[in-house]
Amino acid sequence: MGKNKIKKFEENLTFDHFIQPTREEVLNGFDLKGKWNREFFKKDQPIVVELGCGKGEYTVGLGKMFPEKNFIGIDIKGARIWRGAKTVEEDDLKNVGFVRTQIELINHVFAENEISEIWITFPDPQIKYRRKKHRLTHPEFLDRYRQVLKANGFIHLKTDSEYLHGYTLGIIEVNNYKVAYANHDIYNASTHDLPAYLYDIQTHYEKLYLNEHKKITYLKFQLD
Repeated sequence: MGKNKIKKFEENLTFDHFIQPTREEVLNGFDLKGKWNREFFKKDQPIVVELGCGKGEYTVGLGKMFPEKNFIGIDIKGARIWRGAKTVEEDDLKNVGFVRTQIELINHVFAENEISEIWITFPDPQIKYRRKKHRLTHPEFLDRYRQVLKANGFIHLKTDSEYLHGYTLGIIEVNNYKVAYANHDIYNASTHDLPAYLYDIQTHYEKLYLNEHKKITYLKFQLD
C-alpha cells in the first residue's frame, strides 16, 4: 500500500464527520442506527444517502445546494472518500458526513424509515450475468433500500451505462414500482428542463464519460 493511501486513511480518522465502523460493529447494533439526526448531525432534517459515493462529489455538492437536508456518502474505498471528507472539513459543512462500510449493510446502518432519498451515481453495471446480484439496483438491494426508505422516498440512478438504465427500468416495470422521471440522455439540448444539480454536479467518472461522448442517463423512481 502506498504511503499516500496510508496518509489518507489516517487523516480520515481525524475528521468528526467520518465514521469507519467494523463490520461486526455494524451487524451487532450500530450505535448511530436510528439516531443520525439526533447524535451525528444534531439537526432534524431529511437524510439523503449516496451509495458508492467515490470521491463524494454528489454528497458534497448536494450538501452545499440543500442546507435544509442532511447528506451521507457511503463507500468502502477509504482513499476515495478522503477527498470528499477533506472538502467537508475545509468548507465546514455541518450537514454532510461519510461512512466507510459495505453498501449491502445499509439496513444495519440506518433504521426503518430513516432515509428520505438514495442516490446511486455511476456504479459498476456488473454486466456479466454471474455478477447480476452485485448490481446496485438488483431486487435484493432494492429490498434493503425499502427497509430504510421513508414511504414514497425516491431513488436516483445516474449512469453512463445504458444497459444498467434499461435493466433497472425492467425491474421497475416487473415490480410495479413508480417512475417519476426517466431520461436516456440528460445532456441532450432538448432535455435541459431537468434540475440543475444533474448538470452542475459532475463526478470524476462522469467527466471522463462526457469526454468520451457517452450518453448520461437518469432515473428517479419509488418502491411504493
